[in-house]
Amino acid sequence: MAGNGGQHHELYGGAMTVMLPVNFEDVSQIRQVPDNQEVFSHPSTDQSIIIELLEYQQITDDLAAKYHFQEMAGSNEATSFEVTSEEQVSTSEVTMHQCSSIWLLHGKQMVSKFNEEAKNVLNVNIALFRLPQYTTDVLVTFNDPMQINPDSSSSTMPTGQRNAWTMMQFKTVICTLNLIDPSLFTS
Repeated sequence: MAGNGGQHHELYGGAMTVMLPVNFEDVSQIRQVPDNQEVFSHPSTDQSIIIELLEYQQITDDLAAKYHFQEMAGSNEATSFEVTSEEQVSTSEVTMHQCSSIWLLHGKQMVSKFNEEAKNVLNVNIALFRLPQYTTDVLVTFNDPMQINPDSSSSTMPTGQRNAWTMMQFKTVICTLNLIDPSLFTS
């Protein structure tokens, strides 16, 4: 599952690290981001990568990624959503060895940006790292717009896929996410 190159980046004040695609913008430099999230956007494609620390859900591992995907669809006020595939990832393929299991889920959501009426089709790819010993689920989300409604504020983004992030780069994020300081979960 290994990916290719990127830029080393510290998360949560250095408690975690990750390799991000080189052309990312840290959204916290632009707007307020919740303390439990690290949000990065592509400068020209409206793609985003979000790393979230969430409460560990007391459900079986095989249902947890779907649970988080459905919760996300609700938060996004998606008018429709579907899971297109799901698989378990071997813990030997990732740097974060503290997790009990990792699940990769691919799906689609029809959502609007900034509560607009115009709906966009979004590929939503998530990796869920389960850390029951810290009562934490770490959710990594790669939002990849596939169809932008002409009436959406996102339609002003440049057309084409100029240096768009790829699934290979998302897999690099997943494989290189590393927990340095577990006290992150107790503070």
